[in-house]
Amino acid sequence: MSRCISILGSTGSIGRQSLDVIAACGMRAAALTANRSVRELEEQARRFQPELAVLMEEDAAADLKVRLADTGVRVAAGMEGLLEAASLPGADTVLTAVVGMVGLRPTLAAIREGKRIALANKETLVCAGELVMSAAEASGAEILPVDSEHSALFQSLEGCRDRGGVKRLILTCSGGPFYGRTASELKGMTREDALQHPNWSMGAKITVDSATLMNKGLEFIEAMHLYHMPPEKISIVIHRESIIHSLVEYCDNAMIAQLGTPDMRLPIQYALTWPERIPGPASPLDLWNCGPLTFGTPDLDTFRCLPLALEAARTGGTAGAILNGANEAAVARFLEGKIGFLDIAEQVARAMDQVPVVQRPTLEDILEADRAARAV
Repeated sequence: MSRCISILGSTGSIGRQSLDVIAACGMRAAALTANRSVRELEEQARRFQPELAVLMEEDAAADLKVRLADTGVRVAAGMEGLLEAASLPGADTVLTAVVGMVGLRPTLAAIREGKRIALANKETLVCAGELVMSAAEASGAEILPVDSEHSALFQSLEGCRDRGGVKRLILTCSGGPFYGRTASELKGMTREDALQHPNWSMGAKITVDSATLMNKGLEFIEAMHLYHMPPEKISIVIHRESIIHSLVEYCDNAMIAQLGTPDMRLPIQYALTWPERIPGPASPLDLWNCGPLTFGTPDLDTFRCLPLALEAARTGGTAGAILNGANEAAVARFLEGKIGFLDIAEQVARAMDQVPVVQRPTLEDILEADRAARAV
């Protein structure tokens, strides 16, 4: 079980809930990092007394250093600080909760040190899945999923001695705030509309990805790498209630699922305590009052980001990095009010058409694919 955790992205939604778990389970924070949230990171550092606090922005880090001068917390800045936080000798686990490609290099650094990786950063496997999994195998690092869907698959596979007995993995999808809408109805959807997720409280970027269904496409690619499954053995089902977090169907047609409330603290805790289970802060599921559970088929014609992600999954190579880089750039523009909701898929499709795919890529190939996609 993990005892000392470096949290990359501690001021985001996953990071804050991870600190809830650490506090409830008697663990210690080795390092805390954020982008530019000086005041919040100061509060976290004073409460949890990590060895190291990191802010990506140099000016913000200088401010934090002054604020924490009366403590024993050391302050660092930028990617160099993030890499140090991922490699601290005293940390046995690195929880990567930063959003975007910025999480790739520190995750690889932690893997090289043989640490347990509690992975909440989708982009790491979407963009560099083969590279990351090969590095983990070489160093002996454990990669445990924090996403609720991947944690559910992980838990549902634990009794499986032979992966050959798996017929398919089934990822559940809430459908987001726009489930059932037509393309014409989606034309006028705003940032505020897209951020109204029916079940989960998440950061802005991942909430928009849930609205476009890109989030489920990214999870599809992740599942291929985490569980060494070809795309034809992975399915997606709409499950509006977010009670069943994902399922595994076996060759005898039995299905095993993991159920729980939409509370990210449960998969976070399991990634930190595996293979043990201990009491924690996650809210219990009340089966008698949770209501009926429903299932449906994703609308691939209206929500075009999902088929684009499935195309990238089948193509492989740097296709995932191109998909992700273009999506990050397009979602950022949507959140700034510069493009419409349906333009996100249009811009991702344009990048996928224009940027060449490299098979068996190096890290440099992946970073260049990401840069080129953003430029498009």
